[in-house]
Amino acid sequence: MDLGRRKFIQLGLGAAALPAVAGDAWAQTFPSRTISVVVFLPAGAIPDIIARLVGGALSERLGQPVIIENRPGGGGNIALQAVARATPDGHTLLLLASPHAINVSLYPNAPVSLAKDIVPVASLNHDTFVLLVNPSLPVKTVAEFIAYAKANPGKVNLSSNGTGNLTHLAGELFKTATGIDTVHVPFRGSPAALAALTAGDVQALFDTVGTSFPLIQAGKIRALGVSSTERVRMLPDVPTIAETVPGYTVTGWLGIGAPKDTPPEIVQRLNREIGAVLNEPAIKTRMLELNSNPFVSTPEEFARFTADDAEKWGKVVKAAGVKLD
Repeated sequence: MDLGRRKFIQLGLGAAALPAVAGDAWAQTFPSRTISVVVFLPAGAIPDIIARLVGGALSERLGQPVIIENRPGGGGNIALQAVARATPDGHTLLLLASPHAINVSLYPNAPVSLAKDIVPVASLNHDTFVLLVNPSLPVKTVAEFIAYAKANPGKVNLSSNGTGNLTHLAGELFKTATGIDTVHVPFRGSPAALAALTAGDVQALFDTVGTSFPLIQAGKIRALGVSSTERVRMLPDVPTIAETVPGYTVTGWLGIGAPKDTPPEIVQRLNREIGAVLNEPAIKTRMLELNSNPFVSTPEEFARFTADDAEKWGKVVKAAGVKLD
């Protein structure tokens, strides 16, 4: 082997070792500065509130500030791209959520994705969805809604908070499971969709219990069924959809992710600290007030969970023929 080729190989081996060396250094000094959690929604949304709640408590445990950086847009892809391209040293994290799992199928050609570029670090919560109708619709149960929709094919507007998000796919899964024919009417976000439902511009909507609860409580919209496997504390008299449509469940979730190649020691440290935060009584109480159930898991369990969720919604996206312009 000539000297030039030997030198080239030595340089290549040295470069390949650099990430491991840097990772060891990062792990030994973590955290050494402010930690940013990039959130895919604007300030004030429930996921943002939960990120700030957990971030504040996490800051106390880690001894460094934890700030929230809101980067809405692109169905969550803008925030994901920002984190995927960050230095994998644990100081830039992503608020992961159901849309990131759905986007694996919605944007198969995206330059970055949850599956390829993010390490699931720790789960935060589970959210329950609820099937809502305008009170003028002559139905009071899930069974009556199904019967009404079947008697009026193509005449019921089943709206959502946006094409391709979980409120839309919850409806598509419901349509497949029940055989009803409804018209999808997407809006830009929950406030607009709930306003249209309240005004009677649309007849039905899937949304989270926490977001829609004030309007349900005020009698401005009617809750027919929840998407969890059990009835929820905030709506104890509302049955599960699965009581009428066996097997139907939809779970929203939040978690924390980090850039690919983040050292395992940092991932484990963050997982332990976040798990401890979620077990704090004050945090549990506040999350339950938001109808958000704390969800603690190991990094490995959370990785399997996100992969399974991506697979589930990928099948729904394909079956429904959901496409984004």
